[in-house]
Amino acid sequence: MEKVAIVGVGLIGASFGLALRKAGYDGPIIGVSSEAALEAGLEAGAISDTAPLLEAVEQSDLIYLSQPVDRIIETLAKIGPVARAGTLITDAGSTKVAIGQAAAEHVKRATFLGGHPMAGKEARGATAAQADLFVGRPYVLDQVEGVQADEFRSWIRRMGAHVIEMSASQHDATVALTSHLPQLISTALASYLSAQSETAIDQVFGSGLLDMTRLALSPADLWFSIINTNRENVIRAVDGYIEALIKLKGSIGTDDFSSIFASSSSKAATYRKNPR
Repeated sequence: MEKVAIVGVGLIGASFGLALRKAGYDGPIIGVSSEAALEAGLEAGAISDTAPLLEAVEQSDLIYLSQPVDRIIETLAKIGPVARAGTLITDAGSTKVAIGQAAAEHVKRATFLGGHPMAGKEARGATAAQADLFVGRPYVLDQVEGVQADEFRSWIRRMGAHVIEMSASQHDATVALTSHLPQLISTALASYLSAQSETAIDQVFGSGLLDMTRLALSPADLWFSIINTNRENVIRAVDGYIEALIKLKGSIGTDDFSSIFASSSSKAATYRKNPR
């Protein structure tokens, strides 16, 4: 891997650049993004140079797309026909089926391998980037017949992430439950509370509410394209959650209430024991 291009120098893109550096990569890292993002990326040390999109694509043998999902799809349409053979294009998008379909349509000579680092913050931009953002976190890579990309996998592991391979469809069904549903629950809770007339709720709350509403700080424009490209899976997840709420509501005052708490506590504990 001689030259890397990061398209979208925000939180994930800049963190990828910093993580590459920490893992020992000393080659050029070209940034493609807005002027403000490029300035922040250069200052943070996440990128070493900047270039227009097609110029960066012509120079690089690894192209890392870390934009919102809809922008990744647009970028693939631009670079897919011109990216040269031997180049690996990968992405960090939160859904994989729609992005994979775009890659299959537009990428002609280069190799595409979809990816999704399960890491992030509610903060945005290169100023929030961290070299250790991926440490201990799952990094999902598409399971595609004939695509190896062993060197790229090796760099991901050297960053401290846990590589997990699965199909794009399995990924999207999974993250609808583990990522997209929590975001919508947090957003719905904050929205519900904002509609209440009781002003004391802005003063009387504890860490539980802070934990539950943290994700509601995430920007709507980022999540619109995520949810829109995984709509059916997300609707199924929301429907299932509503059923669980109804079941919990019906258990209030009955013996089932304790058993639901016991089973949910057991599941919650598994996430905290698992370093991923």
